[in-house]
Amino acid sequence: MPDPFTSVVTLTHNKLDYTRLCLPSLLASTGAKWELIVVDNGSTDHTPDWVTDELTAMAGTAGVNVRLIRNERNVGCSTARNQGAAMASGSRLVFIDNDVALRSRNWLATLGSTLDADQSVGIAGPKMVYPLPPHLIQCAGVGISRTGRVLFRGRGERRDDPRFNQKQDVQCLISACFMIRRELFENAGGFDEAFNPVEFEDFDLCYRVRSQGHRVVFDPAVEMYHFESITTAGTPTLPNTGLIIRHGLLFKQRWQSMFGSEQGPSDEETPWRRLRIGKLTEVTTLPVME
Repeated sequence: MPDPFTSVVTLTHNKLDYTRLCLPSLLASTGAKWELIVVDNGSTDHTPDWVTDELTAMAGTAGVNVRLIRNERNVGCSTARNQGAAMASGSRLVFIDNDVALRSRNWLATLGSTLDADQSVGIAGPKMVYPLPPHLIQCAGVGISRTGRVLFRGRGERRDDPRFNQKQDVQCLISACFMIRRELFENAGGFDEAFNPVEFEDFDLCYRVRSQGHRVVFDPAVEMYHFESITTAGTPTLPNTGLIIRHGLLFKQRWQSMFGSEQGPSDEETPWRRLRIGKLTEVTTLPVME
């Protein structure tokens, strides 16, 4: 049986400085055969030209094929990711944001092994950590309270905190980085475009996958850097607070029957913890683990 092939799908919408740092870092990945599909959502900077002229050449040297889908306007995260998935050649799909950079070289192989180890596992995702030392946890999976409040597990805690160093089932993962079987993604209908342009589309997909009897698993053996909210923050056409409220209500209406009976976090655990995240200009190096 041939080794599974993985298609990594990422979206870009301006913010080339982050894309220029993050996407080339993925080329140091080991242990898996993969391709990179970049879906550009109407960038008005030089992102598409950079992908075509520079990233493609770097990737070719690393033996990775890069394909670009160029949308004339921002069609939304769900639509764009679905476009990327439709072009994909792999039996596994990875969705990753352009503000995520490599920390674990073997991330694709390890997440793939998590899927292979148990056919009940439908989605697997890593521990997301901040780029600035001491690389505190950004997200170790997501919890949903019985009233629908969202908790980024471990946010702001030390990355070696034993509470977040066990492979375990979680209610959701963030689509900043996770892996899903292609067949399962298609059977679930992909990302729902009702959540365009952004927010809650990833949680909705996780719940659809779980409602079909599959598990969503957090795997701390893989760590990836995440600058957090760069994809949406500072984009005038994305009123993030309003989208969180509107799409949060849609998510609650759909999935109250599930999370309302789950052992999620208490409401008291869910207030957003304010942290100093740091800026791209403060990052001098991003250490990589084998």
